[in-house]
Amino acid sequence: MTFYQFLAVLRARWGVVLGVFLACVLVTQVRTLRAPKLYTAVASVVVNSKSDPITAASYATATNSNDLETQTDIVTSPRVAARVVKALGFDQDPAIKQMWLRTTSGHGDFNGWLADAVGRTISVPPPRESNVISIIATWDNAKDAARIANAFAQAYIDTTIELRVEPAKQYAAWFDERSKSLRADLAARQKLLSDFQDKEGIFATDEHLDIEMSRLAELSAQLVAVQGQREDSQSREFESNNSDNMMPEVLQSTLITSLKSQLSTDEARLQDLKTRLGLNHPDYLRLQAEIDSLKARIVQETGNVVRSFRIATQINLRRETALTAAIDAQKKRVMEFKLEREHAAILQNDVATAQRNLDTVTQGLAQTSLESQAQQANAVQLSLATEPAAASSPKFLLNLALGLVFGIALGVVAAVCLELLNPRVRRSAELPRLLGVPLLATLSTRSGPKPRLFAAMASRALEWRGRGVRALGHDPTPSSS
Repeated sequence: MTFYQFLAVLRARWGVVLGVFLACVLVTQVRTLRAPKLYTAVASVVVNSKSDPITAASYATATNSNDLETQTDIVTSPRVAARVVKALGFDQDPAIKQMWLRTTSGHGDFNGWLADAVGRTISVPPPRESNVISIIATWDNAKDAARIANAFAQAYIDTTIELRVEPAKQYAAWFDERSKSLRADLAARQKLLSDFQDKEGIFATDEHLDIEMSRLAELSAQLVAVQGQREDSQSREFESNNSDNMMPEVLQSTLITSLKSQLSTDEARLQDLKTRLGLNHPDYLRLQAEIDSLKARIVQETGNVVRSFRIATQINLRRETALTAAIDAQKKRVMEFKLEREHAAILQNDVATAQRNLDTVTQGLAQTSLESQAQQANAVQLSLATEPAAASSPKFLLNLALGLVFGIALGVVAAVCLELLNPRVRRSAELPRLLGVPLLATLSTRSGPKPRLFAAMASRALEWRGRGVRALGHDPTPSSS
C-alpha cells in the first residue's frame, strides 16, 4: 500500500477512525473517573556511612551499593511489614478481617496475608550514589498513606537495632558460658603447676639450676686438674724405674743430700783409718758399720721418694675415678633438673595459654555485652512523610493524552484492517495499473462538495503523478471528474 492509497483509505473510512478515536477517549476518561483515588506519601531514611564506636569491629555499615541494596531489602521485608501492621493496629481492624475472610475463605495466616498486603503498598527505589533511602507509600487515604510511610521508616530503624542486638545477645551468652569453662580450666592448670613445683622443689627463678651448673663446672675443672696430676705422677714413677738416683726429687731432697754428704765424710775418714789403723781396727770396723748404715738409709729414703710417686699415682687414679663418677651423677642431676624445668615450663605455657584464652573471651564478652545493650541504629529518619494535598492517581491529563494517542493509533489500524479485509479502488489512476487498459473517462456517483482536506490532498497527488509521467515521455491518461 502506497502513501497515496493510505491517504485514500483514511479519506474513505474517516468515520471508522473517528469512531474508534472517540471510543478510546471515552473509555479512558470513564475509567479515569471511576478509578479510586490513591495518595502517595514519602518518608526518607539516611544510613550512616560511619559505624558507631561500640560496634565498629563487628557491624558492617552501609558504605557501598551492595550494602544499600541490603538495607532496601530490609525495608521491604515481611518482618518490617509485620511490625508496621502491629504498630498501626491493622490486625485489630474488623473490616480488614472480613476482607481477608472474603478473599481467602479463612485459609492461611491472617497476619502473614496482611503483612504481604501492606508490603505491596510501598516501593523503595534503589538509591544512586547516596545513603538516603526513600520509602514511598501509596494508599486510598492521605492520612493513612503518611502513617504507613512513617511507620515503615520507624519499623526499619527498630528492625536494624534488633538485627544488631539479637546476634550480640547470643554471642554474649556463648562468651559467658565459654568464659566459665576457661576459668575452670585455668584454675586446674594453675593447681597442676603449683603441685608439680611443690613436689619437685622448683621455684620461680633459675637459681637452683645455676648452682647445679656451677657445681658441674667445678667438678669438671677438678677432674682436669687430677688427671694432670695423675699423668705427672705416672711419668715420674716411670722415670724412677730407670734412674731413681737422678730424679729431681731425690736430688733436691735435703735429707738425702745431708746423708750423702755425711757418707762422703765418713768414707774419707774410713780411708784414712784404713791407712793408719788397718782393716781390723775397732774404729775402722765401727766407721764401716756407720757407712753401711748411711748407705742403707740413703737407699731407703730414695725408695721412699719413689714409693711416694707410686702412691700419688694411685691416689690420683682414685680421685679421678671418684670425680668422674661425681661428674656423671651431677650431669644426671642437671639433666633431671632440666627435664623438670621443661615440664614446669610446659605447665606454665599451658597456664599462660589458658590465661590468654580467658582474656580474649572476657574481652569478647565485654564487647558483645555492650552491643547487646546498644539502642542506637546506624540509620536515622531524615524526613517525615506528610499528608499529600492531592491524589497521585488517577492522573486525568496523562490518561487523556494516552487516550488521544491510542485512539488515533487504533482508529488508523482499524481503518487499514477493514481495507485489507474488503479492498476497494479508491482512485481512478489505479485502474490502468490493475486492468492494463487506458482510462478514458470517470463518472462520479457522489453529489455535493468533497471534503476540502482530502480533495486537496488527492488533487495534489494526481498532479505529482502527472508530472512524473510527463517526465518519463508518456502522455498522461485523460480523465474527467
